[in-house]
Amino acid sequence: MNPFLKLFLFSSLIIYLGCNTGVSNNEIDNSEEEFEIIAPTLVSEIELPKGFIRMKSNAYGEWIRNLKLDKENVVRYYNGEEKPNQSIHVAVLDFDIGTKDLQQCADACMRIRAEYLFQNNKMNEINFLLASGKWKSFSDYTSKVDKKNFRKYMNYIFSYANTASLKKQMKSISDFKTIEIGDVLVQSGNPYGHAVTVMDVCENVIGNKMFMLSQSYMPAQSIEILINPNSKDKSPWYSIEFEGDLVTPEWVFSKGDLKRF
Repeated sequence: MNPFLKLFLFSSLIIYLGCNTGVSNNEIDNSEEEFEIIAPTLVSEIELPKGFIRMKSNAYGEWIRNLKLDKENVVRYYNGEEKPNQSIHVAVLDFDIGTKDLQQCADACMRIRAEYLFQNNKMNEINFLLASGKWKSFSDYTSKVDKKNFRKYMNYIFSYANTASLKKQMKSISDFKTIEIGDVLVQSGNPYGHAVTVMDVCENVIGNKMFMLSQSYMPAQSIEILINPNSKDKSPWYSIEFEGDLVTPEWVFSKGDLKRF
């Protein structure tokens, strides 16, 4: 065969194979990769502010960080109805509410504390001041230690304690910069007050701290982790460097309202 013809046929074969690799331009996936956003399942999985890390905490604080979050992420009243405003929280604690209008604001703070003590077999420390000025401990209420009687006891506390008695029971923290997980911001009012629980605390390398809050409200409802209404991105984090009042979605506190069990 003519050598020039051989060269022509070989070159044509190479071009043909190169253009027929079995993948057309239409078959190449040029779309951007999509990532599934995974919702947090624990308090400790809620996203931190950029540049911040979670601070070391005591046993109570670490227990709060490991509280489970409700998958539905919907705030409900004790009767099962949805709270009309679902825009003020980032997460909801996986706690039952009960079927009566009892577990309101101060009650939620006491519930979190009591659950920690109950689950860690510290029964003798479950003790709350009532509005009457008398104390009622779990051991005085019942000699049978089980979850059913614990919930009955808590309903009793919810009925006879309030923000005023909780404020009297807890010790004041004069330096807001020492804020810890499990601390409570509480105001007693006439006729109503409000209370929220510190759910987490973080800081950056230069020592700036931020904290996160949870609340129940009236009527009795789920315990929700609040957004900071002054943040542009509905962040749940509040800076300890706030000036004047601390504005939360449904109440306004001051630095003098910080208390600790």
